[in-house]
Amino acid sequence: MPLKTLEDLFIHELSDIYSAEKQLTKALPKLARAATNPELAAAFESHLEETQHQVERIDQVVEATGVKLKRMKCLAMEGLVEEGKEVMEAIEKGPVLDAALIAAAQKVEHYEIAGYGTLLALGRQLKFDRIETLLQETLKEEKAADQKLTQLAEGGANQAAAGAG
Repeated sequence: MPLKTLEDLFIHELSDIYSAEKQLTKALPKLARAATNPELAAAFESHLEETQHQVERIDQVVEATGVKLKRMKCLAMEGLVEEGKEVMEAIEKGPVLDAALIAAAQKVEHYEIAGYGTLLALGRQLKFDRIETLLQETLKEEKAADQKLTQLAEGGANQAAAGAG
């Protein structure tokens, strides 16, 4: 179905991020199991809970706007999840894998930050005022997750990986 209006684009982007979040709820437990750094595993587990709340918030956005999500698969998230799987298969468990998992997770966070930023801008333009707080909350969580991953990398995970091997 062609996108002809800004609302069509909003629906497309919302459907895309919904699919992305659903895929992420399946991927995060695998990342947590693959991590050897306990703080990293805990961060993945914590973000899983957050992601489940983000899916609920998307449901609230749908309800508040009256739009209907399209059934689609977020190909970008599918690719990012696949990259994460490849990393887990290619690198043995340990500090180097932890560093690679952080890198893979940050790619995901940056994708989500872009998606929610776009939805906020489109929602403002469409005067969907009631959803701004919901989208802002999720965007804030995604940025915080990215920051947490940076802290883990710079706080020892990358140093441990540098000493491995």
